[in-house]
Amino acid sequence: MPLRSTAGSGKVPRDLVHHPLFARYYARVSVSAETRMGLGALRGRLLAGLSGRVIEIGAGNGLNFAHYPGTVSEVVAIEPERLLRQLAVEAAIRSEVPVPVDVAPGVAEALPVKSEAFDAVVLSLVLCSVRDLPRALGEVRRVLRPGGEVRFLEHGVGGGPAMRFTQRALDRTVWPALAGGCHVARDPVAALRDAGFELGPYRRLLLPEKGPRLPVSYCVMGSAWRPPQPGTPGKG
Repeated sequence: MPLRSTAGSGKVPRDLVHHPLFARYYARVSVSAETRMGLGALRGRLLAGLSGRVIEIGAGNGLNFAHYPGTVSEVVAIEPERLLRQLAVEAAIRSEVPVPVDVAPGVAEALPVKSEAFDAVVLSLVLCSVRDLPRALGEVRRVLRPGGEVRFLEHGVGGGPAMRFTQRALDRTVWPALAGGCHVARDPVAALRDAGFELGPYRRLLLPEKGPRLPVSYCVMGSAWRPPQPGTPGKG
């Protein structure tokens, strides 16, 4: 995969997100989860059919890159954590998909790109960890062209009353500090709706599909749209 720019370019003076221990842990377990939990197949379904310019927010260690279809003309991959950003650069170099990738530093709440510059936004296991969720989704609206699409694969609130109580308790106590700012009780579908997006098809998932239900097991995958401006064509 052609690489148009790399991390560590000096565009930002310091890392706004720095979780070195969690980043090392995530880099290891996320690779095994591609096959063990079926995340690799989900990534392929998440990205199928995308085209044009795409911005991926919170690209992590770049595991989505190999799944982008050739109809995508460019991927701008934003990742704030230094170690994960470097791993994303390496993933872009290794990938055989002929889609240009620009890996850049930045945070979801202040994306370093122009307004209405992208045909699609990819959110993949990132909304749980942004510091200001409404502001981050406001940035998604800003950079997406009217009628542009959001593809999302996120985990969040789910299960029965006991599980939801546990999720809220974890968010108020130890979990964000242990898991790189992650929150397990957020509702990504409601957050997208509240931010003014039109929800497309989505479905609930359990990861792992079989086995014990964990606070991070409740996932949702689907699409949403930035409403077109009055007098312009609709979705797509």
